[in-house]
Amino acid sequence: MKNSGLRIRIERELRQKFLEVCRDQDRPAAQVIREFMRQYIASHQDQEDTRK
Repeated sequence: MKNSGLRIRIERELRQKFLEVCRDQDRPAAQVIREFMRQYIASHQDQEDTRK
């Protein structure tokens, strides 16, 4: 379920390479980005918890 969007600007070559890899793995780019975001948040939450 889509709740909101996020618009980012990236280099054309980076975007193209990313989409090619996603296609090669038969995975939607949006799904890969969401997974990365979840992993990034989790890793930083772990770091934040150790600081407390």
